[in-house]
Amino acid sequence: MFIVLLKFSGNKGQASQFMEGHKEWIKRGFDDGVFLLVGSLQPNLGGGIVAHNTSLPDLQSRVNGDPFVAEKIVSAEILEITPSKADDRLEFLLD
Repeated sequence: MFIVLLKFSGNKGQASQFMEGHKEWIKRGFDDGVFLLVGSLQPNLGGGIVAHNTSLPDLQSRVNGDPFVAEKIVSAEILEITPSKADDRLEFLLD
């Protein structure tokens, strides 16, 4: 399981130019069964993603395909978590 932090850089002002491509990239992540949750980092710091069902190299490649990353609107950090205990509703993450 992974947490992806997408933190705004100095190019944040260009985000609107690439927003449509970024939204399509997010949709592909959900359609492919990799993204579980996407949301904003507060206060207006960027975004965060919970991902699973992928490998670190594949996720890194996917993240690099985000127009926000490619255009340096955000910097990406990927944190890998090895789950050991979960609420029953999230038990599928332990597999």
